[in-house]
Amino acid sequence: MSVIEDVIWLDDIECHRAELAGGKGASLGRMTGTGMPVPPGFVVAASALSDSLATRGVLEEVRDLARSFEAGAEGGRIAGEIQGIVLSSPPSEVLAEHIRSAYQNLGPDVPVAVRSSACAEDGESASFAGQQETYLNVIGSENVLDGVVRCWASFFTERALFYRRSKGSLTDLQLAVVVQQQIAADKSGVIFTTDPIRQRSDQMVIEAGYGLGEALVSGLITPDNYVARRDGTLKKARLGRQDQMTVRVAGGGTTTVRLDDEAAGSQVLDEDEISQLVAVGLELEAAFGSPQDIEWAFEADRLYVLQSRPITT
Repeated sequence: MSVIEDVIWLDDIECHRAELAGGKGASLGRMTGTGMPVPPGFVVAASALSDSLATRGVLEEVRDLARSFEAGAEGGRIAGEIQGIVLSSPPSEVLAEHIRSAYQNLGPDVPVAVRSSACAEDGESASFAGQQETYLNVIGSENVLDGVVRCWASFFTERALFYRRSKGSLTDLQLAVVVQQQIAADKSGVIFTTDPIRQRSDQMVIEAGYGLGEALVSGLITPDNYVARRDGTLKKARLGRQDQMTVRVAGGGTTTVRLDDEAAGSQVLDEDEISQLVAVGLELEAAFGSPQDIEWAFEADRLYVLQSRPITT
């Protein structure tokens, strides 16, 4: 077995367990196991956060502060205090060395995405999507370690605490972190395997933009919107004007670049790409047993699947 206690590879069957890998990590592990085109990577196990806080002697202090959280000015103070404690509680040297070793096994200074993966997220009744941070195009072992700690800290923003309070899970400190090879996406977006607005299971909805998905998720662009039949044919397309896109920077991180008028007004996806996305959507819907909200990217005409979770209301 390729588990080193606190680090789990996506192709390890143990990664299918949400209590170890979090919702996102477990989904990626299951997709990897079915042969889906998932970028390679590993998960820092969900227990690592509380273990690190316990090693520093601050675990109960963090739990007490979390219990006292209420929305408003005082809530902001509490959130900031917890984040300060977490940022001052880096991984133990043993865990840090495991993360460094796993990162180097992906390749020398390979760009990666460092993604939060809460154990309570991506369930059928609620999605924790967007409540914690993702860091894109991270390069170098020490930057990966810093990204892991910052993901941990993002579990305690005022917004994240407020959301968890509404779900009754304020003292839940189980947060895994996915470290996954970064795709240099030419196009990216989401596909809903059931039309979530019209509640129609006979058609899928695709949103697409150029570059990394960051610009789409953050609302910087109006994406193309496609309605596709389940046989892969296009039913309707509504094009958005996209005058910018997010791309990787050579030394790490991302930037936004402008698109010329021709590119800004062009259709992002062709019919073959739409057909590929529908086929993947059908496969993932069957694998997970429910309609799915899927994040995807094309790099050099190759399709990658970045996440799949149940569609929630």
